[in-house]
Amino acid sequence: MTDDALKASILLEALPYIREFYGQTIVIKYGGHAMKDESLRRGFALNIQLLRYIGVNPVIVHGGGPQIGIMLKQLGITSEFRQGLRVTDDATMDVVEMVLVGKVNKEIVNLINVQGGRAVGLSGKDGGLIRAQKLEMAVERADAPPEIIDLGKVGEVVAVDTKLIDSLQRSGFVPVIAPVGVDEEGNTYNINADSVASAVAVAVGAKKLILLTDVSGVLDKEGRLISSMTMHQAIHALERGVVTGGMIPKIKCCLEAVDGGVGKAHILDGRVENVILLEMFTQGGIGSEIVNR
Repeated sequence: MTDDALKASILLEALPYIREFYGQTIVIKYGGHAMKDESLRRGFALNIQLLRYIGVNPVIVHGGGPQIGIMLKQLGITSEFRQGLRVTDDATMDVVEMVLVGKVNKEIVNLINVQGGRAVGLSGKDGGLIRAQKLEMAVERADAPPEIIDLGKVGEVVAVDTKLIDSLQRSGFVPVIAPVGVDEEGNTYNINADSVASAVAVAVGAKKLILLTDVSGVLDKEGRLISSMTMHQAIHALERGVVTGGMIPKIKCCLEAVDGGVGKAHILDGRVENVILLEMFTQGGIGSEIVNR
């Protein structure tokens, strides 16, 4: 097969998926190595631009933990982590909001716009987008009552108001959301970006939720990739300890999204070039998916 014939074949393979996703919304959590490597950053922006050109409506939610850590260190503010979450006092929250909303968010917006896209940066404060509440964490102990951990200004999503997202999409813009929310009293909270992406995906009725990570996907105990799981299988994998460490909260976010009506949830390796296109427009796909069936 010639190079031109191969290109035509690839386009024809993608056609059914382009038809399937036309007019649909997908939510992408952008983070990890895909945000650091310059080539991957440019490729991500081009992937988003291509999705818009073929009629798909991407919504981006981003993290920024490493960037927050660097800024806190420069300012001489010590971070404490409990159960993998940063304890966030008032001073730390100011830095978190400054880095996520003022720096990382605008860098992603600019990245997409430079490649010809039309992106707009948001935080959960804009238009009442993300209503939050303080995250209450209790850690079970074998021979004692649960330990209550005060994480400070760490929150969880209570509700997502999609009117601003809907308005931007109707005008052809790509919303880029920083995971910061507010409660009814106006208090600001730092929220896990995976959790925000899951809540946004449910609220907008997304066809897909995609979480970009720095691993190939969900692995079994032998280190083999699990390419597809039903909700029941994913829950079983959690209960049997097949899924461990940082993958546990990602699986739980995917389960919440699919249970809330999202078509599929995917955990993809953001270190792979054009990983979003490979998942959406090839027959085999890539990474791990969780489906409701």
